[in-house]
Amino acid sequence: MSTKLKAMHTPIFWAEGHPGPLSREGWTLEIGGLVERPMRLTFEEILALPRRVVPARLTSVTRWSVFGHWGGLHLDDLLELTGVEEGAAYVRFFSHRLIYTTSVPLPIARREHSLLAYEFDGEPLNADYGGPIRAFIPYLWGYKSAKSIVRLELTAYAIPGYWEVRGYSEEATILPSLIHDVNTHRWRRIRGGDEITEFLD
Repeated sequence: MSTKLKAMHTPIFWAEGHPGPLSREGWTLEIGGLVERPMRLTFEEILALPRRVVPARLTSVTRWSVFGHWGGLHLDDLLELTGVEEGAAYVRFFSHRLIYTTSVPLPIARREHSLLAYEFDGEPLNADYGGPIRAFIPYLWGYKSAKSIVRLELTAYAIPGYWEVRGYSEEATILPSLIHDVNTHRWRRIRGGDEITEFLD
């Protein structure tokens, strides 16, 4: 699994420590907070929902970026399923072991390329790269794309997460800068902003 990401030498980084292998079998995602229909979905139930594939980049604040076709459940489809209560403004993600959290503005979470991703270029994601299922928010720095998600919670305001309490920007807007393009192994200048990440060369 995730052999393409590994073959490209995509960095593996778990701020809270690598959890070791994680299995899809028995994996569940809990959805709560300001939703009309709180629920718990098994991985098999997530796979049974409409799958979306988006061409986009995961771009790290540590200045690397990898492009591919990410597959998974469109976050907006999930939120349509649960319903969104009035006053909800952020989606908060909880990683495996509940140590790593981060919040994303609801309008960005509902954009076209925002997923709960379980594939990269058709291959299942393993724990090295945030499997079995991870947030994929290509509009923001990668620390908003929390790995190995077990809970999603809608909140009225942003709650500082693992990196935010350590001084990282809550907005996580991608800044124009030189980025190591994992796909080509070149340093390239990135446009920045909260649109889909593009290179200038």
